[in-house]
Amino acid sequence: MPSIVPSYIYTLFATIIVGALIIGACSLSALSIRVEAEEQRLQSLARYVATECMTLITYAKVSNATARLSLNVPTFIGEKQYWIKLANGFAAAWVEVGFGTYIQQGLYVFHIPAEVAASGTYISGSGPAVLECRIASDSVYLTLTGGL
Repeated sequence: MPSIVPSYIYTLFATIIVGALIIGACSLSALSIRVEAEEQRLQSLARYVATECMTLITYAKVSNATARLSLNVPTFIGEKQYWIKLANGFAAAWVEVGFGTYIQQGLYVFHIPAEVAASGTYISGSGPAVLECRIASDSVYLTLTGGL
């Protein structure tokens, strides 16, 4: 009889360990799916801002006036804050996005196919994001403001 009780205890411990491993694997898989969904949402947001930039540039050029647009961006993606940055180099302008409140290397970059001087940042969490396009002496200036 004494040999039967330890086998039950070993079986119980083995079942607990296997259950913990299964729960851990499922949690890790769910976390991976959530992170991928947040990154896809951030990428979609960058594409949206680049598209709205082109729309605003086109409108400002046609009307030859300053144009402003309030962007429809979420407060958070998942439970994370994010940032949007407009920048330009020698030959191109682009939209960068990333998670956090410190602006650094962007996770996603989308180029704006127009000759513009782009600048400005938006950090999510408070206030709307506003995109402004103005034309001055045959140059187009695109500015992003809002947020913290």
